[in-house]
Amino acid sequence: MTFCMAQTYTPSPANQSARQEFRNDKYGLFIHWGPFSIPGDGEWVMNNRNITVKNYTRLEKFFNPIDFDAAKWVSMAKQGGMKYITLISRHHDGFSMWDTKYSDFNIMNTPYKKDIVKMMADECHKQGIKLFLYYSLLDWRRDDYQYWTGRTGQGTGRTVHGDWNDYIQFMKNQLTELLTNYGEIGGIWFDGYWDQMAEESKTRKETDVKLDWHTRELYDLIHKLQPQCLVGNNHHITPLPGEDFQLFEQDVPGENSHGLSFQKISALPLETCATINNSWGFNLVDTSYKTHAQIVNLLVRSAGNGGNLLLNIGPMPNGEIQPEFIDRINWMGNWLKTYGNSIYQTTGGYIKPQSWGGITQNGKYVYIHPLKPKGNSLTLEEVPFKVAKAYLLKTNAPVKYSLQGKSLNLSVEQPTSDDPDKVIVLETR
Repeated sequence: MTFCMAQTYTPSPANQSARQEFRNDKYGLFIHWGPFSIPGDGEWVMNNRNITVKNYTRLEKFFNPIDFDAAKWVSMAKQGGMKYITLISRHHDGFSMWDTKYSDFNIMNTPYKKDIVKMMADECHKQGIKLFLYYSLLDWRRDDYQYWTGRTGQGTGRTVHGDWNDYIQFMKNQLTELLTNYGEIGGIWFDGYWDQMAEESKTRKETDVKLDWHTRELYDLIHKLQPQCLVGNNHHITPLPGEDFQLFEQDVPGENSHGLSFQKISALPLETCATINNSWGFNLVDTSYKTHAQIVNLLVRSAGNGGNLLLNIGPMPNGEIQPEFIDRINWMGNWLKTYGNSIYQTTGGYIKPQSWGGITQNGKYVYIHPLKPKGNSLTLEEVPFKVAKAYLLKTNAPVKYSLQGKSLNLSVEQPTSDDPDKVIVLETR
């Protein structure tokens, strides 16, 4: 079965303004956390181990994150230079991290008995950081989710084939709660659309979907409740009508060197989501942490393509954040104190990121990011501007350059582990 996706969508002025703010923010924190954190095997543990609904529900009885501190989490993000937080409100396991009337499988029925979404929303509003909410479209728990046609969750022991329309209404009810009871929400970050599509493929199309997700009904509901609220969907296809930003998983926009995003870059605001190690949710054995230089590279290449970086952490089940994550976020915060002008409020350069690095721009200021230069010089071809001055962003020390026709040659310094991007500022005229 296929469905027509041709509906038009005109964003409101408030939404357009929110899109521009999102473009300017450039850097956010992704938080994958819930009962799935308890086994220490990532957020897909229910599916990967074929845990039945009956058995998985037992995790609810000992999810008690007594060391969770919303103020510390938000402060860490803010000091780390992040401008927004995207929090898991409900993942594929169906557990709701807020006081919902529409599911018994929620945070209020744990020993903790406190509304996580409310605490995070209150703290984000207090500290001036935008809160986005991740919400799973698929559900490995509910009978009215059309699991028998899905790609995942086949081993959870469900036998009842419920009504798909009931499931759509359930999602509308929960989204209404999230957008009514927690103040202003920056965006809704959907995931799971791909569960009802063919396997990942560079030729897969949005019309390959097996059933009607009612996405426009969901999107229109969100925009009605909070017109400024941005909608994104991690479906790995061309953006659908009603969406406000485009997501790229584990890769920068347009490259797909090792990620899942085969779609082309659209005119919407862009966002790369990426992990610090190789896991989204808490994983006891995953110690493959990205270096500071690798995270800088991700941020710069995302910004060089005009996009944001949403950097993920998977806190421990008790509510603590691993020191390896804290170290990297703090380091990036210090890096941005020096180099933030080359990231925040910039657009992508006149050329896309190259093997040597990338370019960002803000008005007359062009920022050259020599991440992996070959030798001590760099040549830019077909330069569309004239250079009035060139200097290092960190020290203001002058940089030698020469312009022949439209070919610009710059002296560059080799990156180090402590200073992996010795940004050059070009003042143009």
